[in-house]
Amino acid sequence: MPNYAQALRHLKKSDPVLRSVIERVGRCGLHLECERNQFGALVDAIIYQQLAYKAAQTIARRFRQIYSPRVEGPGQLPTPHELKRTPVDKLRRAGLSRQKIGYLRDLARKASDGTLTLGKFTRVSDEAVIENVTQVKGIGRWTAEMFLIFSLRRPDVLPVDDLGLQYGFKEAYRMRALPSATKMQKLGEAWRPYRSIATWYLWKVRRLQTKGGGA
Repeated sequence: MPNYAQALRHLKKSDPVLRSVIERVGRCGLHLECERNQFGALVDAIIYQQLAYKAAQTIARRFRQIYSPRVEGPGQLPTPHELKRTPVDKLRRAGLSRQKIGYLRDLARKASDGTLTLGKFTRVSDEAVIENVTQVKGIGRWTAEMFLIFSLRRPDVLPVDDLGLQYGFKEAYRMRALPSATKMQKLGEAWRPYRSIATWYLWKVRRLQTKGGGA
């Protein structure tokens, strides 16, 4: 991630609507440091898919406890080898569906056999990362883009398939309907090379509306 001050100056200057959002929201909450455990980040991405946040948290906690049963707190994530060896019934008891178990096993296999170039993502483009991780069953473009933003901390990602971002555009720009991908891409051109940060701010727009203007 870049220096926030530099990014915010650019975003405010390039888009008056976004400038208003930034001024209302305040400090950006995206972290600057890259996630070291990239395999673990992809495991979490699969676990959290299509679940309410609290339900996913519960399953994620139970999943970790499989690998650290005597440790208090959230526990630890497995290595690819540990995950491959974990019996299905243990994963089922943690709350994982058979489909997600299949996705996690495929992730572990591809991490083990070198299909996934974990640890080398810092040296390749965003699109190359997306192409690589979407070889795993259950990981599509949206999940790959969340991985880019929240794990690799890439500064210039615009996840146009994200419903929260679509609503953020709609409310910030006072649109009558959710915008098309083309419309979002067109508006977002002015934000380059900081579209991830702009995305984070637009995710906060609905929260501002709910609270009546507070951050």
